[in-house]
Amino acid sequence: MKDKFRLAVCQMSVTRDKETNIRRAGEMVREAAAGGAKVVALPEMFNCPYETHFFPAYAESYPDGETVKMLARVAADAGIVLVGGSIPERDGDKVYNTSFIFGPRGDLLGRHRKVHLFDVDLPNLRIRESSTLGPGNNLDVIDAGLCKLGVIICFDVRFPELARLLALEGAHVLVIPAAFNIITGPAHWEMSMRARAVDNQVYVAAASPARDESAKYVAYGHSMIVDPWGEVVAEAGTGEEIIMAEIDPEKIKDVRGRLPLLSQRRTDLYEIKRK
Repeated sequence: MKDKFRLAVCQMSVTRDKETNIRRAGEMVREAAAGGAKVVALPEMFNCPYETHFFPAYAESYPDGETVKMLARVAADAGIVLVGGSIPERDGDKVYNTSFIFGPRGDLLGRHRKVHLFDVDLPNLRIRESSTLGPGNNLDVIDAGLCKLGVIICFDVRFPELARLLALEGAHVLVIPAAFNIITGPAHWEMSMRARAVDNQVYVAAASPARDESAKYVAYGHSMIVDPWGEVVAEAGTGEEIIMAEIDPEKIKDVRGRLPLLSQRRTDLYEIKRK
């Protein structure tokens, strides 16, 4: 990563109409690109209401699904790197919560399937993603040309080992499509995103859907971009909105130079490694 660039997060409203969602996502990505963004991120499950029973019905396969075709086309038309939030992806007899990342020629740079499924019991909210989704089993740093990206999805952010592994493998920016809700959001959203940025001295871009109070699952909103010092440099409200911030490699270099956390790890005592 050598040069500064602008990154945008599209906090879009998600409806039950898949075609409307796909069209609106494309419109917002094009608007962000027109505003100067070179990397654009969409929210978790942007083409589908966040309710587990919808996931199989809305699922599609790569490369023939209408959503992934739109992502590839818009990335190429706009000449940007597009982190396609996440969608339900069908692969054989399984469905995954998957982020597809496309490059400025419309080429697939990589994908991340949500590793940790959201199976929780919260006050007045019980979710079992595992009832319709399978877990992903891979973590990859994506060379986006402008920078190296690490992508994790929502509940993955609560497992700091994942973010650390991606940082150690060279990620400059962690993109986190995430649909926190109005219980977990006020308690942990900002804390989680700032902690991952501070721990790993990277930028964090967290992409939430807009809030819909009439939905069964109400997203928190407040998409944000955090710098390597942990400062929130851009934040959305609860409605539909595009936020944007400059990603500066010198900021990463400066923070890591002044506070050399990664180089001072005691790898003689502890280590994170892949199987």
